[in-house]
Amino acid sequence: MVSSDWLEPKRKDELENKPAGYRDVCVGELLGLLAKDYPENEALIYPGRGLRYNFGQLEFQARRIAKGLLSLGIETGDRVALWAPNVPEWIVLQFALAKLGAVLVTVNTSLRGGEIEYLLKQSEASTLITVAGFKDIDYVETIYEIVPELRSSGEALRSTRLPFLRNVIFIGNEQPRGMLSYDSLLERSEAVSDQQLEARLSAQTLDDVINMQYTSGTTGFPKGVMLTNRNIVNNGFWLGEGIALTPRDKLCLTVPLFHCFGCVIGVLGAYTHAAALVALDWFDPLRALEYVESERCTAIYGVPTMFIGELEQLESRRFDLSSLRTGIMAGALCPEPLMRRVMERMNLTELTIAYGLTEASPGITLTPRNDSVELRTQTVGRVLPEVEVKILNPATGLECPTDEPGELCCRGYNVMKGYYNNAKATAEAIDSEGWLHTGDQGSMDEAGYVRITGRIKDLIIRGGENIAPKEIEDLLRQHPKVADVYVYGVPDERLGEEVAAAVRLNQSERSTLEELRQFCEGRIARFKIPRSVRFVDSFPMTASGKVQKFKLRDMHVREATGQLGQEADG
Repeated sequence: MVSSDWLEPKRKDELENKPAGYRDVCVGELLGLLAKDYPENEALIYPGRGLRYNFGQLEFQARRIAKGLLSLGIETGDRVALWAPNVPEWIVLQFALAKLGAVLVTVNTSLRGGEIEYLLKQSEASTLITVAGFKDIDYVETIYEIVPELRSSGEALRSTRLPFLRNVIFIGNEQPRGMLSYDSLLERSEAVSDQQLEARLSAQTLDDVINMQYTSGTTGFPKGVMLTNRNIVNNGFWLGEGIALTPRDKLCLTVPLFHCFGCVIGVLGAYTHAAALVALDWFDPLRALEYVESERCTAIYGVPTMFIGELEQLESRRFDLSSLRTGIMAGALCPEPLMRRVMERMNLTELTIAYGLTEASPGITLTPRNDSVELRTQTVGRVLPEVEVKILNPATGLECPTDEPGELCCRGYNVMKGYYNNAKATAEAIDSEGWLHTGDQGSMDEAGYVRITGRIKDLIIRGGENIAPKEIEDLLRQHPKVADVYVYGVPDERLGEEVAAAVRLNQSERSTLEELRQFCEGRIARFKIPRSVRFVDSFPMTASGKVQKFKLRDMHVREATGQLGQEADG
C-alpha cells in the first residue's frame, strides 16, 4: 500500500509567481478568491469569439447568472443538467451553479433522445440548460420529443415523463417555445440581492455534492457519480501542482467540459493556480495549434487521439509552439512512440500522463514532469498526494506483492460520495474501509510507480469515452434477426480501443455489419455503435456457463489480421 506526498522541486520563478494555493475551498468560493487576489489576470479566452475575461469580469458574470438562477427558485442540492459543447456559458455556469449550492449534472454532447431522457429522469433534474444542437444532433427537437408539454408550457412546465423538470434554459440568440433564454437570467438577477446570494454560498460545506457525472459501468445503465467540493477542487489543485502551473501559464483547453478531464483537471486545475484558459468550443486540431501559437499557451491537454490529430496537422503546416512546456495526456492508453513524438514535435518536454476514473474525481496517479521519458511513457506515474493506493488479488482479497498485478484500489479525499440513488452500486464500488475498487488491473514497483496492465471489469474505453457493453448488447438483441450478441473492445491504434461485437443470428437468417449499424443509428450515441462484427454459431463458455469475452476478443483480433471479419468504413 502506498500513500504519496511527492511534489516536484519548483523553479525559482515558479515559487515567486505561485499563489498561496487554492484548496479546501468550495467551487463557488474559488472564483471570488481569484477575483480578489488576481482581478486583472486573464482568466478565460475564446480567440475564435473575440471573448476575453479577466478573473474580476468572470466572477461578475458568474454572480449575475447565479442570481438569475436563484430567481427561478433553484434550491441548494437541486440537480441542473447542462447539455452543451464548450461554450463560454458552460464555465460561467459551472461557478454560478456552485455559488447556489446546486449540483451541476454534466451531459455528454453525443447523447441521443433515450439516453438524455434516462439521465434527466435518473438524476431527477429540476432544470436543463442547453443549446440548439451539436454536430448532427438537434437538441431542441430531441427535448420536444421527450417533453412535448414544453411547446405550450409557458413558465409552468409539468412533464409527464420527467416530473422533476421545471425549467429548460436555452443558450443562443433564438428562444424556442417554452424555453427561457439564458440572457433573461441577467435581467432576473436584478431582483435578487447580493446578501441572498452570499447566504447560499456561506451555507455550503466542503463535503456537499456539487457535481454529478454519468459514467458507464459494466452492467445496466450509466450511474450518476456524486462529487463534492473537496473532491474536485483538491484533485484539480494536486494535478495542477504536478505540472507546476502558475499565474503565468495559459492552458489550451481542448477536452470536453462534460468530462472530468475538462471541468476538473482543466478548469479547476488551472484556476486553483490562477492560470488562464484558452478554450475551444469543440476540438479541432488545426484551431488548437493556431490558438497555442497566437496566445502563447504554455500547456495543452488531450486524449491520445487529439494529439494524433495535432501531429497530423504538423506534417503539412508550421506553427510556433515554442511557448509550450507541459500538459496532460489521459483518457486512454498511450503508446510510447506517440508520447515521444508529441514531446519532440510539440515542444512538450514536461508532458505527463494521468490515470484515474470519474469516481476518483478523477486523478489517482500522475507521472512526475521531470522524470525520464521511459518512466513517463511506460508507467502512469506515482500516486497523487493525500491519496492511498493498494493492489489487491481479486481472488483472495489480499494485497499483492511488489510488481504483481491485481485490482487497483484507492482511498482518500478524491473518492466519490457515491452513485446517485444507487446504494447497491455504491456499496459494490466502495468497501467498508473506504477503498474504491477501480476494476482496473495494475501493478506497483518498489519506487511507487504504477503500471496499468488491463481491466478486470469489462468497460470499453474508446478515445476517452467509457462504453458499457451491456447497453449495446441489450439494444442489438432487439433486432429481429439477432439471437444473441456480446460486445467487447478490440485494440485500435488511433482510439486505444474500438467497439466490436460477436453476433449469433437466428436460424436461417443473414445480416451484415451495415444492417446492424443502421439499426443502432439514432438509438444510441454514434461512438457506441460497433465498428466491426463477427457472425458466430456459438460463444466460448466457462464451465459455469459464463461467456468468455477475452476469448471472443482474441479470436476477433486474430481474424481481423487475416481480414476475415467485416470492418466498417470511416
